[in-house]
Amino acid sequence: KHFAWSLYLGQLSLEKILKGISVKKGAEPFRTHDLVKLAKLAGIELSAETIAWLNEITTFNIEARYDDYKLSFHLKATEQYAEKWLKIIEELYQSIGKTIND
Repeated sequence: KHFAWSLYLGQLSLEKILKGISVKKGAEPFRTHDLVKLAKLAGIELSAETIAWLNEITTFNIEARYDDYKLSFHLKATEQYAEKWLKIIEELYQSIGKTIND
């Protein structure tokens, strides 16, 4: 029942795969949690819906890590909210993973 933590780990998994793809394609690693920036750096084409999803998922990292956001994020991270977003994260992860061999 640690839904905020689960969402944070989901964000982190997308961040790491995007950074890995970027480095594999020759980009220098840099510090950011912004999944849209990382996806663009990785050369992944993004629909408007995917951009919106990545923007929301990016907040899972920031809001889960910084004290002034934790309470509001924990209240937001209900079981239903987490299930919805973890499903989206899994879908994005699998889709991004397919680009590794491209």
